[in-house]
Amino acid sequence: MPAQLIVQKYGGATLADPEKIKAVARRIHDLHQSGIRLVIIVSAMGQSTNQLIELAHQVSPRPPLRELDMLLTVGERISMALLSMALNDLGCPAISFTGSQAGILTDDAHVSANIIEVKAFRVEEALQQNKVVILAGFQGVSQNTKEVTTLGRGGSDITAVAMSSYLKADRCEILKDVDSIYTADPKLVATAQPISRLHYRHLLDMTAWGAKVLHHRSVKLAAEKNVNLFVGSAAHPELPGTFINNELQFESQFLVAINSFANIFEISLKNLKSFPEFQSFLQQNQIGQVQLLFSESNRHFFTAPQEILNDISEFESRQEQFQIIKNSYSSVTATYSRAAGAAELEFLRPMLLANKIEVFHTQIEMNSIHFLLGLEQRNSALQILHNFIKIL
Repeated sequence: MPAQLIVQKYGGATLADPEKIKAVARRIHDLHQSGIRLVIIVSAMGQSTNQLIELAHQVSPRPPLRELDMLLTVGERISMALLSMALNDLGCPAISFTGSQAGILTDDAHVSANIIEVKAFRVEEALQQNKVVILAGFQGVSQNTKEVTTLGRGGSDITAVAMSSYLKADRCEILKDVDSIYTADPKLVATAQPISRLHYRHLLDMTAWGAKVLHHRSVKLAAEKNVNLFVGSAAHPELPGTFINNELQFESQFLVAINSFANIFEISLKNLKSFPEFQSFLQQNQIGQVQLLFSESNRHFFTAPQEILNDISEFESRQEQFQIIKNSYSSVTATYSRAAGAAELEFLRPMLLANKIEVFHTQIEMNSIHFLLGLEQRNSALQILHNFIKIL
């Protein structure tokens, strides 16, 4: 029977300085010594990606996305090389690969590419040689153009899940500077509590509507490929963390988590016929992809990483295809253990209104209820709704 194979992904905060890299290396070394086969996905150190984006904009107001990808992939390459060095110094055989070297094949998009196929032959060969494999997350290579591509914010999670699926790993561990998935963002809600287990449908709703703990596309891929996920602490492996799979069932209905988007824009399309045309128009003008949340008639509400929203705001005055109507909305989403419906909405909405929270729009999807609010009332709404959470 082959030894257990685990794919681990370490976030940027867990690799932020040399001492943290050495601490991660010691953990990996101990696991390798116990006989576990390991593939390690790394993010860029600390805030490196943000710093590279800022650097690019200091040189160019709107850097070509192809060149931006060339720049951004540097961050993960630094992490992978340093971690491999630290492991080899411990006597643990390790080898690092870029996304292209590891066979991560993507479509042609820059800044937000999708993985089309994985051909990780070099990874398999290294594992057969009893090496720990260190992969640069967040990046790949277009199978058509052969250009370097990146997968978007949080793309290292996608790399980890895709590699886990390809290798048929026993588990994919997403290791961070937090010890689990929480009932809300602990930075915003002081009373947020850890969640021990979730079904993929819960996490899909949560990550689609603002939870930053995992990239939404990585959760979707994990659900489709039935990859067992674990989210836990990089620094404290003894902590229980959160397990996510397709098997968990809850018999009763209760509130599991509260999440939100801080920045939602409303636009109207003037000379474009559809939101996909709007997205294509942004891409043609070297602006990254955005996420449509919902539409009402010709009113479209969307969100995106802050740097993309900044680019859209700056670009809006120089074209006549769309108009920003308002850029100060936020969302708050309540995710339930089972399918949400009118009864849950009729319970939560009055709680917000009683606390003078103006609700501009409500939407029920799957296990969740979404509220569109003014940005200035976001934090209050989070606190109010979190009071009804049941701790798992």
